[in-house]
Amino acid sequence: MDADALRALQAPLKDRYRQEADAALVTLKAEGRLDADAIACKVETGRALAVAGLHPATGGSGLELCSGDMLLEALVACAGVTVKAVATALGIALRDGRVLAEGDLDFRGTLGVDKAAPVGFRAIRLRFELDTEAGEAEVATLLKLTERYCVVYQTLNTRPELTAEIVRPSTAAAA
Repeated sequence: MDADALRALQAPLKDRYRQEADAALVTLKAEGRLDADAIACKVETGRALAVAGLHPATGGSGLELCSGDMLLEALVACAGVTVKAVATALGIALRDGRVLAEGDLDFRGTLGVDKAAPVGFRAIRLRFELDTEAGEAEVATLLKLTERYCVVYQTLNTRPELTAEIVRPSTAAAA
């Protein structure tokens, strides 16, 4: 796909969203089912069933996916699609590329060993290894726009409003 094809694909969507802002609001959903026999959760990914479990650093077997790994994988996927789309829109040829994410966790927080230790990632690093002849200014623009338009990156960077609740089956049926 080239820049013209991308613009042609997105133009009607952009026009509609300019005219009808509410049409641009989409609620994405994810769902999982608790495993009856293991400390695991089965998540429908849209393509396959993913089973998430405890990380080995918290007692897991390592056979299930770690949700921290899944978060980094979502970041890599989103950033990869975004950098490719932005490069296409800017006419920057990418011969090859890799997107890597790594994050630092202190499992003392997760396990409640040290109340001062944070639960969650302390730091996340995202790196693009791109084979391109683009100049430094173009590459800087590519990174800036990728950061700006990557949904997962911006979600992690800006901390959205987040709520949680427990609903019992009898309550859920009434709702």
